[in-house]
Amino acid sequence: MRKYFVSLLALACLAIPAVGKNPKKVKTESSGNPFMTEYTTKYKIPPFEKIKYEHYMPALEEGIKQHNKEIDDIANATQPANFDNTVLALDNSGRLFNKVVAVFGALNESDATPEMQVIAEKFIPLMTAHGDEIYMNDALFARIKDVHNNAQKLGLDPVQKRLVEKYYKRFVRKGALLNKEQKEELKKINQRESELELAFGKNVMREMSENVIYVTDKAQLSGLSQEVIDGAAELAKKRGHQGWAFTASAATRLAVLNDADNRDLREKMYKLYTTTASHGDEWDNSKNINEILKLRQRKARLLGFETYADYACDPVMAKTVENAEDLLMQIWRPAIKKVDKEVADMQQYANAHGANFQLEPWDYYYYAGKVKAERYSFSEDEIRPYFELNSVVKNGIFYVANKLYGITFTEMKDAPKYNPEVTVYDVKDANGKHLAVFMTDYFPRATKAQGAWMNEMQSAYNYNGVVERPIVYNVGSFNPPTKDTPSLLSIDQVETVFHEFGHALHGMMTQVAYRGLAGTNVDRDLVEMPSQINEHWMLVPEVLKNYAKHYKTGEVLPQRYVDKLIESSKFNQGFMTTELVGAALLDIEWHKINWCDNIDVKAFERSVAKRLHMPKIIEYRYRSPYFKHIFNDEQYACGYYTYLWSQVLEADGWERFQQEGAMNLNVANDYRRYILEAGDTDDAMTLYKKFRGKEPDAKALLRLRGLE
Repeated sequence: MRKYFVSLLALACLAIPAVGKNPKKVKTESSGNPFMTEYTTKYKIPPFEKIKYEHYMPALEEGIKQHNKEIDDIANATQPANFDNTVLALDNSGRLFNKVVAVFGALNESDATPEMQVIAEKFIPLMTAHGDEIYMNDALFARIKDVHNNAQKLGLDPVQKRLVEKYYKRFVRKGALLNKEQKEELKKINQRESELELAFGKNVMREMSENVIYVTDKAQLSGLSQEVIDGAAELAKKRGHQGWAFTASAATRLAVLNDADNRDLREKMYKLYTTTASHGDEWDNSKNINEILKLRQRKARLLGFETYADYACDPVMAKTVENAEDLLMQIWRPAIKKVDKEVADMQQYANAHGANFQLEPWDYYYYAGKVKAERYSFSEDEIRPYFELNSVVKNGIFYVANKLYGITFTEMKDAPKYNPEVTVYDVKDANGKHLAVFMTDYFPRATKAQGAWMNEMQSAYNYNGVVERPIVYNVGSFNPPTKDTPSLLSIDQVETVFHEFGHALHGMMTQVAYRGLAGTNVDRDLVEMPSQINEHWMLVPEVLKNYAKHYKTGEVLPQRYVDKLIESSKFNQGFMTTELVGAALLDIEWHKINWCDNIDVKAFERSVAKRLHMPKIIEYRYRSPYFKHIFNDEQYACGYYTYLWSQVLEADGWERFQQEGAMNLNVANDYRRYILEAGDTDDAMTLYKKFRGKEPDAKALLRLRGLE
């Protein structure tokens, strides 16, 4: 997942720190506050060890003050508006503001201590209000509009026109054309929405960390790996309990659902997870969901759209809700048909092995694993020792990047880190020049949000002789090492490492002059393509043999397992696809609502599932009370479907690699040039067709997943 945390144009989904053609030093307004001075660290990595909780708010307030002065200078300039004095100046404004927002955004997700949560309650609303003030500045918008309307006369090149167009449309979508009263209403909506989204996320994080299953009978742990059992024992000890403790965090939850022989334990885990933030008064997100939806409805109407879904789909590749739904339904119908066959196979296996019950949702992963092991003659436990995290990283994702693009990764052991578990790398291009800083943060913490993501602490900039390269990070929650074993990954977790690294490559390899168009600042429909296409290299035989080595013996994963992994890559795709498409359709249904009654969240979910004929054994990938993509962050609201849209591009694009060679340097060079380096310098479909040579074929996804 590409996380969007906002600076001025992450206020608009664009990039983070800014430098002008002649960057000025940040003023020192507060003694001892590291944000207030230029970073002196190598590559300007934030000096995390010097940043204290008390530094955030003063730096944000001073950053807003300085940014407002810059905006006033742009908006009230006496010279006629042109690209340099208006659009480029805006693109490069907010240096201090962006610095503090970038660091806060990273730590608020990855190390949200109680102190950070207190800061967030003040920080995020203030940041949101600042964005509203900029986007509703009439004088500023008038100058942007002048540049937009006179682009031809001003002799702008295509990339400059693209940046101007992006700013113009973003201002319009943020309310620049509204009257004074409407702008005030929109500000109030945005302010309240940011408060509710923050509360939604806090509830999910609290529930995930505090809700625990305790086990005292060791017999109930049958089927679980020793690594998982040891981790559960350590957690129980930390919480002052005897025995073993399990939370619903991704690594633990999937281990129990996949491997636990005890059906009662699987059921408890399934229900613990699927009732997250949906019970009790204090932590139930139902009220937050209802109020967020009402605010989004009001916002859409203010901005001239019938529903929020119409508003969300308008600026991206899909353009309309109907187009988004049409794509999803092309995938949904063959996916649920495939599920029926998958469930029948599992029920047959269960019956043959003495199960006297109808399979329920908490049985699905377990029996899918049993059928997979029987059909392909291996189990996750057999291959997990071959997927040691450090090898997956250094001999897997780094190996592919080096072979395809010539880039290298050297660990910076003395570099600043926001947490001791972070590893920092100096990334160099094939010519030896510094390309980026890359950070990894792979282990769960009670203060870390669930899931995996990529983001930036510094965006790329390259204009008029001034160059700054990105600082990019990947975050995950994989099995931590124990005293006896290193971090060993499931095949799904290996896929996640490759996925997030695809986002990282998109951020690191950009060669765009303007930060507003650089890296991952592309249409949401396209942003997941580089991450998803990167997953494919995990099963390329040359790559797999390089990183999949037994952590004890160094033995390369035997060829029989390589063959089985490739052969089984389409196994269970009906379930995987239905789970994902179901969540995407639920997201759209929530945002198609154009009434304001309070809605029973559970009843609404059931009604959508019934209309879709969703198989009883499958739950939405994310139930609404913990669907953070759409209720904790507006950037993916009515946009979860874009994972599927991007997967069509991924599947079709990967077919070119399949036809010409997965490690073919000519294909890799085209992919680098038109996708990884190009950012948002041209229309997303235009860039894709330059790489692929044709329009994408939606059926490529069905072929890839074995659904056609």
